[in-house]
Amino acid sequence: QLQLVESGGGLVQPGGSLRLSCAASGGALEDYAIGWFRQAPGKKREGVSFIGKSGYKTDYADSVKGRFTISKDNAKNTAFLQMSSLKPEDTGVYYCAGSRRYIYASEARHFEYWGQGTQVTVSS
Repeated sequence: QLQLVESGGGLVQPGGSLRLSCAASGGALEDYAIGWFRQAPGKKREGVSFIGKSGYKTDYADSVKGRFTISKDNAKNTAFLQMSSLKPEDTGVYYCAGSRRYIYASEARHFEYWGQGTQVTVSS
């Protein structure tokens, strides 16, 4: 059973950067496609960024393209979301999710495993 634990969230000023980590245990991350999702207060959960099992295929929501970078370090069994030029609208709880069934996934319903989330607040 894959377990995912997010870390790296916090309070940052607009224009700042954060790197979120998603540490996996109970399985090898190379066997999982990974997604990052976020949920702002009063809003639906939305997909932010996705990476396939191999690490070669990635995708981003239009709202974060050019500012966020997703990656996987299989040796560390950890996935990352590097976030820069942060905006107040990036505020929310960020979740990482894992899919063993799909080589690449971008829909929440395709992910079997979810972390507990880490809070990101962008505010001056």
